[in-house]
Amino acid sequence: MEVGPARWIVCERSGRWSVGLRRAGAPPGLRIHETRSLSDGWEMLRQHPGSFLVVELTAANADALLGRIASLTRDFPAARVAVVAERSLGGYEWLVRELGAVWFAVSPRDLAPVVKLARRHLERAPSPRGDIIEQIWNRLPWAKQNG
Repeated sequence: MEVGPARWIVCERSGRWSVGLRRAGAPPGLRIHETRSLSDGWEMLRQHPGSFLVVELTAANADALLGRIASLTRDFPAARVAVVAERSLGGYEWLVRELGAVWFAVSPRDLAPVVKLARRHLERAPSPRGDIIEQIWNRLPWAKQNG
C-alpha cells in the first residue's frame, strides 16, 4: 500500500465537531477530511499514517475507541489523536489522555487548542517520498489547498 501525506482526519457521526473546528479558526488551506465511523477513520489513517485525528467518543464506541487509542502509538507512531465528546462523557478525559490523546474537549466552542495542535502537527509531519514530479508538486504554494 502506498503511503500518502499526513491529513487532518475528523471521525464523527454528525459533522458538528468539524463545523466547530472550522469556526475555531481552522486555516482555509488546511482541509479537514471527515469520516463517519471509526473503521473509516482508521482506514484513512492506514493510508496516511502521520495524520492528526479528531475522534468523537460516544457511549456506543467507547470500548472500541479506547482500544484504538491505546494501540495508536505502537501502530502509527507519527500520528496524534484528540478526542471530543458530549459533556456527559467528560469523566473519560483523564483515561483518554493517559492512553495518548493530546487533547480532550466536551464543547464545540472549546476547539481552538485542537486547531493549534493540528496545524502544528501537520506543519511538522514529514512528506512521504515520491517521484521527483510529486516532490516538486507538493512544494508548490497551491498544493496544500488541493490536498
